[in-house]
Amino acid sequence: MRSRILVLISGSGTNLEALLHSLPNSRIAADVVAVGSDQEAAGLQHAHQRGIPTFVLGFEKGMNREAWARDLGDAMDTFTPDLIVLSGFMRLLPPSLLARFESRIINTHPSFLPEFPGAHAVRDALDAKVVETGASVIVVDAGVDTGEILAQSRVSVFPGDTEESLHDRIKILERQLLLEVLTTLIPTP
Repeated sequence: MRSRILVLISGSGTNLEALLHSLPNSRIAADVVAVGSDQEAAGLQHAHQRGIPTFVLGFEKGMNREAWARDLGDAMDTFTPDLIVLSGFMRLLPPSLLARFESRIINTHPSFLPEFPGAHAVRDALDAKVVETGASVIVVDAGVDTGEILAQSRVSVFPGDTEESLHDRIKILERQLLLEVLTTLIPTP
């Protein structure tokens, strides 16, 4: 039996696109069964092009966070996911939602955690003038990028790197690490 993966994104979905491209050619017995977002994200097109169902559940200023989390959980449950992958999903998930999907939510992050947690990890690494940063895949917990580290790798920061050039190299690592983690989390047929 193949595992069911649901992916949550907020932006262009380049890591989602790589996953959708790599997964069928891997030995990972899983399929992406849905892609959700907290906004009308360009990355949803990657799912649309492959006939994968999508949903958008926006979070507007002043909304009740717990009600939004309940609605998001209900939307995710519709697809009976075995694993949820946050890939560029830029919204913190409340503890109630994490408890509902306990230990089934993982996140790719563009730094070598615990270095540079949060939404601006690449910029923070450049501002700190470090010579290395990295990528991590973690189990999502109630903190900000504080969950159990499942895989990590380092990448050099080059003189003249911009946020975009460094992030492009980090994304390559994130994609590789995600596949490695999926290989360990998902039973082989």
